[in-house]
Amino acid sequence: MNYPTRNEYPRPQFERSTWVNLNGEWQFAYDDANAGLDEGWFAGGTDGGPFEKTIQVPFCYQSELSGINEQAFHDIVWYRKEIEIPKAMAGKRIILHFGAVDYEAKVWVNGRLVACHEGGHTPFHADITAAMHVSGANRIVVRAQDYSKDVTLPRGKQYWKEKSEQVFYTRTTGIWQTVWLEAVHPTHLGKVRLTPDIDQNKIHIRSFIAEADASRSLRLNIKITFGGELVAEDLIRVMASEEEVSIKLHDFNDHGLGRWWSPEKPQLYDVEFTLLDEDQEIDRVSSYFGMRKISIEKGILCLNNRPYYMKLVLDQGYFPGGVLTAPSDDMLRKDVELTKQMGFNGARKHQKIEDPRYMYWCDKLGLLVWGEMANAYQFSEQYVERVTKEWQEAVHRDYNHPCVVVWVPLNESWGTPNILIDKRQQHHASALYYLTKSLDDTRPVISNDGWEHVKSDIYTIHDYESKEEVLRSRYATPESSVGCDPQGRKIILPGFAYNGEPVQLSEFGGISYIQDESDGWGYSAAKDDQDYLERLTAVMRPVLAAGGLQGYCYTQLTDVEQEKNGLLRFNREPKLPLEVYRKLNTGEAPAL
Repeated sequence: MNYPTRNEYPRPQFERSTWVNLNGEWQFAYDDANAGLDEGWFAGGTDGGPFEKTIQVPFCYQSELSGINEQAFHDIVWYRKEIEIPKAMAGKRIILHFGAVDYEAKVWVNGRLVACHEGGHTPFHADITAAMHVSGANRIVVRAQDYSKDVTLPRGKQYWKEKSEQVFYTRTTGIWQTVWLEAVHPTHLGKVRLTPDIDQNKIHIRSFIAEADASRSLRLNIKITFGGELVAEDLIRVMASEEEVSIKLHDFNDHGLGRWWSPEKPQLYDVEFTLLDEDQEIDRVSSYFGMRKISIEKGILCLNNRPYYMKLVLDQGYFPGGVLTAPSDDMLRKDVELTKQMGFNGARKHQKIEDPRYMYWCDKLGLLVWGEMANAYQFSEQYVERVTKEWQEAVHRDYNHPCVVVWVPLNESWGTPNILIDKRQQHHASALYYLTKSLDDTRPVISNDGWEHVKSDIYTIHDYESKEEVLRSRYATPESSVGCDPQGRKIILPGFAYNGEPVQLSEFGGISYIQDESDGWGYSAAKDDQDYLERLTAVMRPVLAAGGLQGYCYTQLTDVEQEKNGLLRFNREPKLPLEVYRKLNTGEAPAL
């Protein structure tokens, strides 16, 4: 098998030139007896020992593209790889990055523990300079522990049984996003936080500098360009580890029609950060941002101060051969392009914190994204600790992306199944809402997508009704919308009130159309192309016409394993011509 290389820069919104991709073949071992720590698998050489398998990183062992393709439970797995540090990195600090490891990770370099991380969807890194050999081979060992049967684990759609069924799919254990090295000066830019202000035509920039020292002559140069043309430049004195500046964009904004970011015109500004010590450059980072504003004005959802109707598709983020990991950057881009070609202006990335490369293509090509946490299924104190920690990391990771317009910490009371009667679970949902707002007050937050909302900026409803007249009646007004209970669940919990917030139908459709001999299911089923089109029309037409809605999310983009209700097959082939879907999204009457 020819394995994908996945050599694209893994963090495209914060890019340095000196880096090394560590994807590819690693030694691999199961540790079903949990013996590796006691037996010191993190030490020793690379010959023999327990590492009898090989795996293709960043694909999980359950995937075909890993080279293993086994779905049995193996909750503790080990990885080992020898590397040599390139000469271009000599004399600098070496940072080892992991895009995501599911669920707990411990990392050793040359037998020395350098990192521990909990959370299966968020990145972490470690400065491994002190553990490295100046010359020759260096050994990286990773121990990943999953908890496949623990239903209090933030897992998203990963099933706690060996075989997928219903709405749950194949699990992911271990490394599933890119592993890479970069070289930095001891004093370097750790991260930046970019907040656009279209009303003032300014970009607010918070910069975080590692090992900043006010006694040194440190300066940060910020250069902003648009289409290669210099728009603004600022030079600030670095006095502390965190600095903040607001920069006026000295360009003609054409009332926002020329340079504001939107799905229709995804305009991006480039920004280059150069950290100087005296006159010597010690760090350089390339980034970008979009000038856009998402807001709710008197109950109207607005993008860039204008009413905006969201037409989203539910995207599970599963890929042929790779499970949660896309086989290539081209497939991530293709998913964005196909979504737009079908007439959608956004995607609800469902129960998954997606690869940053996907976010990059949404920024670049113009696609709204709802950032959604991968939820657990049952409630416990440990669950609360786990989900709260990882959700904060997710919000921090994706804050700068202009494509992200809504945060969704909970879905359908997953993790809070007794929220209707359990005050602790209600407090938890409220806490996640306010925690998210405290981290980011520039985006709406949906407290519990689908039903049983506590305080929420947008009230969302899940409804797989297939009868046109029923949908038309339910969603005639905002009040009738939040007053219905299509799944037998209250849309708003007792004790919380609707105060004119926007209402969206964030899951509907789910029409199954199986065009081969495979088994599968959907919320309703079509028998041929014409029947499929008629069923799609019967749910799309009343939703588009509904006076009570300011947007929708159709279920779903692709078939996934046994769930056959995608507009596309799992291999991304359309079940009907893309133009038919586009016309349905624009309210036209398509014909085959």
